[in-house]
Amino acid sequence: MPSVLPLPASSLHQVKFAVVALAVGGFALGTTEFSIMGLLPEVSAGLGVSITDAGVLISAYALGVVVGAPILAAATARMSRRKLVLGLMVLFTIANASSYFAPTFEWLILTRFISGLPHGAYFGVAVLIAASLVGPTKRAQAVAMVMLGLSVANVVGVAAVTWLGQNAGWRHMFTVVAVVGLLTIVLLYFFVPAQSVHAGASIRRELGALASLQVWLTLFIGIVGFGGFFAVYSYIAPTMTDVSGFPSSAIPIITSVYGLGMVAGNIIGGKLADHNVMRSIYVVLTLIVASLLAFHFLVELAWAAIIMIFVIGAVGSALVPGLQTRLMDVSPDAPSLAASLNHSALNVANALGAFLGGAVIAWGWGLKAPALVGAILALLGLGIAALSGVIERRRQDRTSDAVTSVGSSH
Repeated sequence: MPSVLPLPASSLHQVKFAVVALAVGGFALGTTEFSIMGLLPEVSAGLGVSITDAGVLISAYALGVVVGAPILAAATARMSRRKLVLGLMVLFTIANASSYFAPTFEWLILTRFISGLPHGAYFGVAVLIAASLVGPTKRAQAVAMVMLGLSVANVVGVAAVTWLGQNAGWRHMFTVVAVVGLLTIVLLYFFVPAQSVHAGASIRRELGALASLQVWLTLFIGIVGFGGFFAVYSYIAPTMTDVSGFPSSAIPIITSVYGLGMVAGNIIGGKLADHNVMRSIYVVLTLIVASLLAFHFLVELAWAAIIMIFVIGAVGSALVPGLQTRLMDVSPDAPSLAASLNHSALNVANALGAFLGGAVIAWGWGLKAPALVGAILALLGLGIAALSGVIERRRQDRTSDAVTSVGSSH
């Protein structure tokens, strides 16, 4: 963990301001990532492409996240984390401003891809900064506060920007995001303290994280376990209208309920992970399995469906702080790359959950089936977490035995 320059007497307030600044950046990233989904018809009409083609814009951003996270995190290993988050937010803001002026659909695809490049690296470095500003017993809560920006974006930002885009033109979505990006740059500049570069940091050292079995197991927990969350979230609109019986006009309210659950889950997940990281992952994955099964059986009851939407949002988001903190723990020599890869993993989870959920619907199993797929994925994620825990305990036992043996020999 890098050393932080001494803060004045009001350091507690400055830490809060720093975390808020980092979270505002998360709000901007979440807003641009998810708002485009609700504006595809407007983009389609405005640029003269089909809805299916317009959907490529979602994939372009996700691809940018998956590609950008490891490359940028490794390539900037020797850069000050404060300078890095500032640089990443500058790139993000310029890319979104360019999207506003995109003259063609192909240009918009390119700018969406570029917008996604800083996403994973920003969150990865931001949570490391936040964790370094607080004591070891508050790390996961600091991580959760940064990620809270992403959850709040799903409650407020996406709804507001979607409404603006539908009524004033879809390009205004990028105007709002660029303005929030500029605000983030200002806040980061004034409130995030300077930090020394990690001792011995290098591209080779960061890439060394990829040789760690525990890093890969943690990433697979996210890909498989969180994929269950996305299997349901991807098809929430048709499920709630065709199965639960809600009118389509209620979907914005329902997605806001989902977002409120995500906010609550972030906060609770951070507190759980600060008590015990691996135990929090076990508990949350178990709750995801239970909640998705309950959703499958209760979704036809409108009142129960609304409750379960909140619960699924909460337990799904509660997994993220634990995973993020676990990656920081299992890769102490390459924290930036490991923390950034979590967001690549979550975007792969998004694609996996949406694909498998769509597959069972296409096979004629109905709109309730993705919840069962999600429960199976979460159960598999729990199995991977259990394997990770067993391997770690065996390694600790071997280390303890070796120390005991050396001690007895003397």
